[in-house]
Amino acid sequence: MSRTYNDAVTSLNTLQSNFAIVDAIRKSGRSLNEQAIPEMVDWCRRIGYKPSDFNALNAIHIAGTKGKGSTAAFTSSILTQFIDGDEPGFRPLSKVGLFTSPHLTSVRERIQINGEPLSEEVFAKYFFEVWDRLENAARDAGEDPASTKAKPVYFRYLTLMAFHTYLSEKVNVAVIECGIGGAYDSTNVLESPVVTAITSLGIDHVGMLGDTIGQIAWHKSGIMKKGIQCFTPDSQPQEAKEIMEKVAKEKECLLEYVKPMPKIETGDYILGLQGEFQKINATLALEVAWKWLRVEGYKSHDRQFFQRLKNGLRYVRWPGRCDTRKEKGIEWYVDGAHTLESIRLAGEWFASQVITKSRPTNKSSEYPHRRPRVLIFNQQTRDANAFAEELFTTLSKALDDSRPFSHVIFCTNTTFKETGFKPDLVFVNSNASDVKSLTVQRRLAEIWAKIDPAAEVGVVRTIEEAVEIVRKLARHHQYGTHENAEMVAPTGTRTKTSHTHEMNPSSAKETRTASGEEIKTSFDQEPGVTAFVTGSLHLVGGFLEVLESTKASDIANPDGVPTSAPDIPGRGIKSSFAKEPEVYSKFLAISEDFKNRVIDVPQLLRRVADLYIEHERPEVLMAVNLLLPNGYPFELAPEDSVNATRMAVPCPRLRSSVLEWAHKVDPNDVERDVGVPRDEEWMAEKPSNRGNKLPPHRWVEMEPATKRRRTS
Repeated sequence: MSRTYNDAVTSLNTLQSNFAIVDAIRKSGRSLNEQAIPEMVDWCRRIGYKPSDFNALNAIHIAGTKGKGSTAAFTSSILTQFIDGDEPGFRPLSKVGLFTSPHLTSVRERIQINGEPLSEEVFAKYFFEVWDRLENAARDAGEDPASTKAKPVYFRYLTLMAFHTYLSEKVNVAVIECGIGGAYDSTNVLESPVVTAITSLGIDHVGMLGDTIGQIAWHKSGIMKKGIQCFTPDSQPQEAKEIMEKVAKEKECLLEYVKPMPKIETGDYILGLQGEFQKINATLALEVAWKWLRVEGYKSHDRQFFQRLKNGLRYVRWPGRCDTRKEKGIEWYVDGAHTLESIRLAGEWFASQVITKSRPTNKSSEYPHRRPRVLIFNQQTRDANAFAEELFTTLSKALDDSRPFSHVIFCTNTTFKETGFKPDLVFVNSNASDVKSLTVQRRLAEIWAKIDPAAEVGVVRTIEEAVEIVRKLARHHQYGTHENAEMVAPTGTRTKTSHTHEMNPSSAKETRTASGEEIKTSFDQEPGVTAFVTGSLHLVGGFLEVLESTKASDIANPDGVPTSAPDIPGRGIKSSFAKEPEVYSKFLAISEDFKNRVIDVPQLLRRVADLYIEHERPEVLMAVNLLLPNGYPFELAPEDSVNATRMAVPCPRLRSSVLEWAHKVDPNDVERDVGVPRDEEWMAEKPSNRGNKLPPHRWVEMEPATKRRRTS
């Protein structure tokens, strides 16, 4: 049997779906919940572990309804800033684990170390180690190793694999996000985490957790442990607080309420994630990380300590959450939302972005030339109708506009129209017959058509088709084309969108309503179409995959201008590695992670530099130039560094110079200047070869010669 990453994903997708187990629990009246932890303990035993073994993970356990993934990401990002620290009395960190769900574009995202997903090779290695142990245990028990009973369901398997990976990799800390609930969640085999946290609570997963905030609070409080501190926002509903306090008293847990941190509220601490609601998540993460550091013996509270906390909040990356992407003619706004409260917050964030970037318009129904604003939405497994109505109400109020969208598209979470799901994106949490018949989508379209009769509403089967419609609208809006965007009407017949946006953005700077009133616009400066993608995180992940794999960054008229750019990394270096395909494959994996925003610039540089050190091929350094567009934000040093400055990279030459320098510089000489400006070009100084070790998380930032200061 082949043991590649694709083989691992294929095998993973054969496991019983989470939808099946959730449905079984719902039908049992939630009595099956009580079997969850004993069953998980048995699965751990089958792969050679007992729960107490996981104490070595020094875990941070996070439950909650809203923001638990973001809080986990903030926490992990903060702790990675303490890697290779040299503070007295503190054991330096080398590896920080992060386990979250669901993933967006690659299942590897769920299991991260130092802010990066496992490589395909490492993922496959640990996946099949767990697979083999389970099959061997089944044989020893006289069971069929190929039967469905020989392996746990999808999420439990990944939980087992994550714990096995982190123990094998000897991580210093593992930040573990609960899947559903807390008390009966697979991750709750953790017996003695260092610290726990419960994020903001709301109504969700009522079939498993109950339909009151009190019942849900009880489930989430299940992660509390005797003598272990648990942090939660002070803004929790009173009913939830009463339940959490009761559980904390029963378990002799130290429950502490977290109030908004002034420096975060005022913006003194810059957050890497957008959205007003992220402030409480960041505050909670800061308290959790700080508590973990104190428990583990970190005593220093000097300026460097606080700078590391700030950097962790600032440089966190969490794609698909309050995320913006641009391509020619379209500005995409993307945010996953899985509860009614989350969809309201997502709508408020989108409205704030629209208001910030809006131009004067006339909202009269007589004016047909408004900039197209499109919604792409799906929520397959929850009360989708309530979600759509909440989103409409939120946006109508926030935008003061009874018609928040000109076009509304409902689709399934299926990725592509020809090939269906990308293997990583096979959706295991839905009813297959509902997906095939478009039951949810048709119902959503009927509801939206009633609450907003003026909007053009339709249904498509795949995310790719929804994206195509938006791109056709953009081409029409920019170039006056008359392409028809075909959608399925709620009745099952097919309909064509009746484009009313006749403005040519390349020339028109003003227009008039039917009554002759002049309307000022700036269509020549802004994207022609604004699109909001929200709802299921599976939809968001599929959308990001479609966006990258079917690029339309050069949306053009139908007169011959290309509509997509070629594969830049492939064009640039493939021939150079004709005899070393494994090097090229590694580079493409790095490229894909960067394009999908799985890794940020410093992580990109570190991985490319490591690849260069391993193979000593200058083409690797050259290749990074193709990944970073001119003007990409480049921040490589802590703000208190004597050489720190905020700037954008003006030309490709600097980017290869940074890497060339990075693998040569003395790890102790982290303040060295490595570039000066000459005629708006950045030329590299050539430091002598004083070492071959790349210092992790130690990057020196370029600075103009007129500002350079050196340490003595």
